[in-house]
Amino acid sequence: MPGSVLPGTVRMRALAADLPDGFVAGFRAGLEVAVPHGNGLPRVFAVGMGGSAIAADLARGVVDAESRVGLTVLRSPELPRALDASGRIVIVSYSGETWETLRAYAAAGRQGAHRTVITSGGTLAEQAEEDGVPVVRVPPGMPARAAVGHLLGGVLGLLDPTFPESNEDRVAGIAERLRAEIGRYVRDRGPAAELADGIGDRWPFVYAESGFLALARRWKTQIEENAKRLATFDEVPELFHNALAGWSGLRRTEAARCAAVLLEWSQEVPLVRQGFRYFERLLTARGVRALRVPLASEDRLEAVLRGVALGDQLSLRLAERRKVDPCATDAIERLKSTLGPVGAPAR
Repeated sequence: MPGSVLPGTVRMRALAADLPDGFVAGFRAGLEVAVPHGNGLPRVFAVGMGGSAIAADLARGVVDAESRVGLTVLRSPELPRALDASGRIVIVSYSGETWETLRAYAAAGRQGAHRTVITSGGTLAEQAEEDGVPVVRVPPGMPARAAVGHLLGGVLGLLDPTFPESNEDRVAGIAERLRAEIGRYVRDRGPAAELADGIGDRWPFVYAESGFLALARRWKTQIEENAKRLATFDEVPELFHNALAGWSGLRRTEAARCAAVLLEWSQEVPLVRQGFRYFERLLTARGVRALRVPLASEDRLEAVLRGVALGDQLSLRLAERRKVDPCATDAIERLKSTLGPVGAPAR
């Protein structure tokens, strides 16, 4: 890379390249504290915010499609009344200091739910150890969004007993292939650079089939945090019943400022694929830059991880174009400072 690349970009690229190893390490750490599930499978909740919550969201698409439990992801300190002693909750906070997650941890304890924690340390780890709650430890010292491999692996490791067979060999194989893919993504003329050129200064709208909605959210949030640019996301086929009307009425001057990124899995339902093609034609006719991104793996989990890796590299390319530091999140830190040490309520 040219010498003008900011140190923050270099650091984030190195962390992004660690995705396969982090995923394997997180899975193994989660597997160590996983508990067998009997015939009466409980409802499983996961709670977190930001880069921690997205890991549970990414896991949900695979868990819901392949395992014997449903996974509900919560982004709030308030828990549903349905969570009681028969339920399980995974508390995900990379830093261990997120106030919403600390409150959710305490609320889950009061409601008698079975808790497991995924964190790098902090107050959450201290409280969990004091309460005898199992902890999946992940390495400290990185932005939460860069720990997605460790956190996603941790969630899947914890829930591995709910799958028809263990994913351990599958995880190792995916990680090995992913290392080669990342090497391709980081090239100056690779897929991430081409996508960044295609988006340019346009406002990116990221779309994916409902089972990959979390991946579209991940692309959106990475563009926002790393490149300091607004982005949005939505799901197919739901958007065919609402957003399609908005796009069809777009003025050409407005359309020229937009880029639609279409994340498409090779195993999508044929009707969904047909809908994507109609949507792409409509966008192109209106003057929107439409960029098709194939998630080229028949394995749903591998497609998710490839998508995460490519989206991360895209966001860093966009950050480089704007000459911004992807590590800096000053506005978020100022908000935390304004709120002060909120902490968790008494357990």
